[in-house]
Amino acid sequence: MAYMTTAQALVRFLDNQYVSFDGRENRFVDGIFTIFGHGIVCGLGEALDSCPGGLRVYQGKNEQGMAHAAMAYAKQNNRRRIIACASSIGPGAANMITAAATATVNHVPLLLFPADAFSTRQPDPVLQQFEQVNSLTVTTNDAYRAVCRYWDRIARPEQLMSAMINAMRVLTDTAETGAVCISLPQDVGGECYDFPEEFFRRRVHRIVRTVPAKEELEEAAQVLLKAKKPLVICGGGVRYSEAGEALEAFCEEFRIPFAETQSGKTACLSSHPYNLGGLGVTGNSAGNQIAQEADVILGLGTRFSDFTTASKSLFREDGQVIAVNTSRFDAYKLGAVKVVADAKLAVLGLGEILRSAGYRSGYGEEIREAREGWEKEMEFLSAYSYDDDFRPLIAAGDPRTIPEFHRMTKSSLTQTAAVAKVRELIPEDAVCVGAAGSLPGDLQRMWTSDARYSYNMEYGYSCMGYEIAGALGSKLAAPEREVYAMCGDGSFLMLHSELVTSLQEHKKINVLLFDNSGFGCINNLQMSNGIGNLATEFRFRDGEGRLLGELVPIDFAACAAGYGVKTYRATNREELEEALRDSLKQEVSTLIDIKVLPKTMTDGYGAWWHVGVAGTSGNPEVRSAYENKQNNLEKARKY
Repeated sequence: MAYMTTAQALVRFLDNQYVSFDGRENRFVDGIFTIFGHGIVCGLGEALDSCPGGLRVYQGKNEQGMAHAAMAYAKQNNRRRIIACASSIGPGAANMITAAATATVNHVPLLLFPADAFSTRQPDPVLQQFEQVNSLTVTTNDAYRAVCRYWDRIARPEQLMSAMINAMRVLTDTAETGAVCISLPQDVGGECYDFPEEFFRRRVHRIVRTVPAKEELEEAAQVLLKAKKPLVICGGGVRYSEAGEALEAFCEEFRIPFAETQSGKTACLSSHPYNLGGLGVTGNSAGNQIAQEADVILGLGTRFSDFTTASKSLFREDGQVIAVNTSRFDAYKLGAVKVVADAKLAVLGLGEILRSAGYRSGYGEEIREAREGWEKEMEFLSAYSYDDDFRPLIAAGDPRTIPEFHRMTKSSLTQTAAVAKVRELIPEDAVCVGAAGSLPGDLQRMWTSDARYSYNMEYGYSCMGYEIAGALGSKLAAPEREVYAMCGDGSFLMLHSELVTSLQEHKKINVLLFDNSGFGCINNLQMSNGIGNLATEFRFRDGEGRLLGELVPIDFAACAAGYGVKTYRATNREELEEALRDSLKQEVSTLIDIKVLPKTMTDGYGAWWHVGVAGTSGNPEVRSAYENKQNNLEKARKY
């Protein structure tokens, strides 16, 4: 037996967890992010100070930010390594709830230890305690229940053992992984117990490939054998299964094109002749064109979100869907022919059946022509400039915004040209990190790379503020690679605290801050649906008290320079190129304040998005938008 505190036992347990995948074994928990407060500093803090073992302690600056960094670390490691996160009670604990939801939606393992009120209740209400009048058992940490895959509260030291075994079960489950919350009452953290030595033995959690059932595989194969123009959707499951090479070989052998989701991007090579690029609302013309004509959709490791399916309007109503997923829940979507299986094993198994039947798709030159059509559009987007034959890509909007921004910043740089210049100049294996706004659309369409796992886009939750923290987590996971946070000005203002942590840890990240003076993506959405320019651009109040005055000028480079970041300002392609080249020479984190003209992002390419347009309005433009929504809804699948 080992007599120790609950917190000491927790640290010792974490230090002895390993995972194995395809015979490759490694530590699972590499460290703990924390911001110490009174709720954990004397319990978990003491344990990490006196007996950390091989765990590295990272000091976060914002609880949500550090948890985002931990999530990105896990994703960059294809869910095989994690950094846990610990917070104090109350607001510290509540700050991590957003990150928990983000991880759960994206099926990324995130282990959280928020401190809690006293289990004995002796000092109630303790500082920062949330008191629910109808039940004293409810605290802030109960809010995690809705956004976690597993939740537990350690009311007695001996409960730690079953809780942590179950935590590891969920974190290493390819179908059920997500956020795990282990609530630690602050008195229990310091309480002692005789823990059995067996609890601390070296545990290897084997992440095994789910073998497809023969019957399900054969049923799916029979659907494919009848298909003339099938399309594969490469989802995040392809990445985590490390099935990219198998998928490329499958598509090449049977002449089947594939398109990528945000999570699946860079699991396969962008240059592969059967790779159409992005799909859906943030997809390109090639992927969406082929998808609309496909008679069979083979979804590999995708949960078929509304962006991927264009709110279920992108695929032919008479077409069939095959869903391959380790999650039975996701495999049942769209009324699909389901295959509950690991993506790689399913691809190999389907390949054997198709090969024995001598199958080839019925495509002629459509795949090549679709790719070439998108390449021409890319040439236009890359060269697009205010100084050329300027036209906003998004027609809807306040007509004064673009010239006003041009006068204020002297910028002639469009967002699409900036993205193209970045891709041209940074290293091929650089990791691109993003999350929210218009940049995910531009990046899914325009970002190309033949370096696998070089794209870390959080778009399941589209969580503003993930970008910079995510870049830090990616850098911690891949210290040999340059990492770029593709961040809008709105996201930067929301959460950029872990930029300081990158300096503290001497882990260089590069922040590419696209400043278009507001929430440009939502401004486009509201105005294209007939709504006025309401609180989506950063403007002063006008004489009538409305947020319609002049644009608010912000010098983001000056802000970051105060932290010790190497900063630049770019208003044209020449300045951006110079900044990008010089930033590669730096050893500290960098930030390029890129002033991009509003309304110059990509848009459309044949996909519809279902949003809640007002059913009645005195505004004729809103009524027209509602009618358009109803027309598209009639064409979409109902479930």
